[in-house]
Amino acid sequence: MPSWLTPNVRVLCAVSFAADTASELLYPILPIFLTATLGAPAAVVGAVEGAAEAAAAVTKVAAGRLGDTHRKRPYIAFGYALAAVGKVLLAAATVWPLVLAGRCVDRLGKGIRGAPRDALLMAGADQAFRGRIFGLHRAADTAGAVAGPALGLLLYELLDHRIRPLLMIAVVPAIAAVVLVGLVRETPSIPAPSGTRSEDAAPAWRERLPARLGALITVLTVFALVNFPDSLLLLRAHQLGLSVVGVISGYILYNLSYALLSYPAGALSDRVPRRLIFVAGLLCFAIGYLGLGVVDTPAWVFVILPVYGGFTAATDGVGKAWVADLAPATRQSSAQGLYQGLSGAGMLIAGLWAGIAWHGDGRGPLLVSGSAALAVALALTVFGRSLDQPGTAR
Repeated sequence: MPSWLTPNVRVLCAVSFAADTASELLYPILPIFLTATLGAPAAVVGAVEGAAEAAAAVTKVAAGRLGDTHRKRPYIAFGYALAAVGKVLLAAATVWPLVLAGRCVDRLGKGIRGAPRDALLMAGADQAFRGRIFGLHRAADTAGAVAGPALGLLLYELLDHRIRPLLMIAVVPAIAAVVLVGLVRETPSIPAPSGTRSEDAAPAWRERLPARLGALITVLTVFALVNFPDSLLLLRAHQLGLSVVGVISGYILYNLSYALLSYPAGALSDRVPRRLIFVAGLLCFAIGYLGLGVVDTPAWVFVILPVYGGFTAATDGVGKAWVADLAPATRQSSAQGLYQGLSGAGMLIAGLWAGIAWHGDGRGPLLVSGSAALAVALALTVFGRSLDQPGTAR
């Protein structure tokens, strides 16, 4: 077994698979549940998802700092437990504000667990394989995003096209994820010698992050301002004429592409500059958004969404590994929390402006975001060499 495939990597992959099975069983039907069942306008879809990402963003920064000074496993367990509570609220929702509450509680859990979990993934592993570790974790996570919608599609047919029972069933794998966290092992950090003066042993969170890491996080946050929630892409697919079954099927294809490409993208980023893999992901993003913005027939959705899966595969785990490359060893959790928190805040703004601008068929926001992604890709290609990991041949 490879040295980088530690017990924690294996367990956390299983945890993420179970949690994402629960989340993604619901995700493709939530826009339809909000608009068709609860009667909410399209602007609410963007606002709900944007607010949910904001809840995650606020907690990611704080949880990241705490993960550098406290044991990480309790935060991971609490985060997954909150996600389960959020799904209970969704199952009980009869009006859209309760869906908003459920999604926010769910994403609060994501914010609390994310950075400590990503830092713990690297514990005891060979850091030369960061891309592989994050890539495998994203592949396992996204395998749940394939299993969840597939299970949802099967149950949707078996339950006579009723959505609410699916909301209740999703609670089960969410609880399983919480139970699996009990298998995670964390070695306590070695305390500083009692004779160490406090001014010589400043807390890890007070250590200044490198300027290049700050520049990278700034660039990725700017891109997040046009990366609105995928729920609006699914709404666009529905507006093009796809049924609920068609929307879920398209979403399964997207996640299958994401899952299959995540590990190869991460492994490749261990050999070539991560920047180039990230740029390839931005090109897939542009194809996805611009494509959905210009097509008129629903069949194109099944071509475009798998290409769009290449975006998340080439940016999610790769982005985390890129941040880990430039962060000090004592600030891994803080760096991940800052990166993920600011990106979540950017997605909040993106969800709000895209939801408000979603007039009729939603072409406008899609074309704006796709064009902006091309601009960011060009800027990283031409000017981003200084953000590559130092001291390597890549």
